[in-house]
Amino acid sequence: MSGLLAVIGKGKDPQLVKALSERMSHRGPDESDLHIMENGSILCHESLSIIDLKSGKQPIQGTDKTWMVHDGEIYNYQELKNTVLKDHTFRTNSDSEVIVHLYEEFGYDFCNKLDGDFAFVIIDGDKYIAGRDPIGVKPLYYGLDERGRIYFSSEMKSIADQCKSFSTFPPGHYYTAKSGFVKYYHPEYEDHKNATQPLDLGLIRESLIEATRKRLMSEVPVGVVLSGGLDTSLISSIASRLLKDSGKKLPSFSIGLDADAPDNVSARKAAEFLGTDHHEIHFTVEEGVAILEKVISHIETYDIISVRSGVPMYLLSKAIIDKGVKVILSGEGADEIFGGHLYFRNAPSAEEFQDETIERVQKLFTADLLRVDKTTMANGIEARIPFLDKDFLDVTIRIKTEEKQPKTYEGIEKYILRKAFDTPNDPYLPKEVLWRQKEQFSDGVGYNWVDELIEYCATQVTDEQLAGASAEFPYNTPTTKEAYYYRSIFHKYYPQVSAAQTVRKWIPKWQENLDPSGRANAAHLQGNFENVKSGVAV
Repeated sequence: MSGLLAVIGKGKDPQLVKALSERMSHRGPDESDLHIMENGSILCHESLSIIDLKSGKQPIQGTDKTWMVHDGEIYNYQELKNTVLKDHTFRTNSDSEVIVHLYEEFGYDFCNKLDGDFAFVIIDGDKYIAGRDPIGVKPLYYGLDERGRIYFSSEMKSIADQCKSFSTFPPGHYYTAKSGFVKYYHPEYEDHKNATQPLDLGLIRESLIEATRKRLMSEVPVGVVLSGGLDTSLISSIASRLLKDSGKKLPSFSIGLDADAPDNVSARKAAEFLGTDHHEIHFTVEEGVAILEKVISHIETYDIISVRSGVPMYLLSKAIIDKGVKVILSGEGADEIFGGHLYFRNAPSAEEFQDETIERVQKLFTADLLRVDKTTMANGIEARIPFLDKDFLDVTIRIKTEEKQPKTYEGIEKYILRKAFDTPNDPYLPKEVLWRQKEQFSDGVGYNWVDELIEYCATQVTDEQLAGASAEFPYNTPTTKEAYYYRSIFHKYYPQVSAAQTVRKWIPKWQENLDPSGRANAAHLQGNFENVKSGVAV
């Protein structure tokens, strides 16, 4: 929805702060504004208008001298306005304004009342609060400068050269000057021994439908990423059904090196079955390589899998915005919730399988969520993630672990998710899509993409450079020429040690080959499960 920047403290030049905010103007191409508080603190906002296109300008003023900036969407804002905030006067019709009034009504303890994806900062005189959504769908950074001023920003690029130290704001927390960080999100699944819920396929299905329904809230066109994999195809199927009820046709988008790329082939089958307004994008390895530097500067990471998948996602986002679509639904989260990555089938025990699913969900903000937010927002598009809905997480993560493990179903990952939507009398997807094996996005666009990208990186880094990597990059030292090349580009834009420390490298467990590509796992097959297991009932 936007980019926010807050500088808490006196003495910062407002014109400089505005220039810092404009470094992420791509996040808010519709409007830019700044407010200076009486005590000298400054709030900036780069706006992408999704709800209340006419009056939803930010920063938003509360009842008196309280001001707020917000990035994201609050899906239950109308319910809040009708209940706990019914006595408040609203200046806008924006979903964002409920945040400042919740603060006025409840003080600091209100984040659990929000159902949505958010990062926000509220300034109330000399008091302030910053918060981030439970899973970290929306990015947020914080830092301190040499004069003790504290900064909050949607992207690192706006504060990296201003702060003596900075870091990633932890999801599921809020921060105040008095309390420091406070964890407000305490889901039952955090107790790793709490996976005791019986399997209910109908509940899985209905809760994902509801999670998708609320994310169609928009006053601008909504589309879907349709890679042809299980996760995006399910979201596309649900969304297309919901939009048909209002007479709308769903725009869908896929990308690959050519028409024969695995994702494009499968996406065409799904799109034809669903009747979406489908757009297929092709790119060359040369085009991908040419924008590597731009993509790394946008996604603010040197994590290998994030870069590999970030390039096609960035190119896809450019094509999406060219079609006038400003909100996109995507499928991140399902692999982490259900143990869908191929390495999960090698888990030594049920306990370790469950622990890994929880840890992967909790760390998504360092990888897939970071990549999908920043590649889409680089093009002025907001991504929404139904699988990471709080209610859906509550339903699914605590299902008995044995019901989620691939070994229970002859190696089929995400079996119960597939089976929940395997409804013969009213099929959601073609069988060959519903039972397609997991294919990572960076692989599904065409195997040559990763293979030739690795070869290209090898030509850009000498043996001597790689041998000296530990001296040049003592933190998170790259061990391959591909990793070194990405790290060197990242260092060009973000040379600070604090910047390097925000990155978490995604490495699969329980397999010999530690390359993050799904093809590095021995279980990877060029096929699907349709004829293997699709007829077996739970």
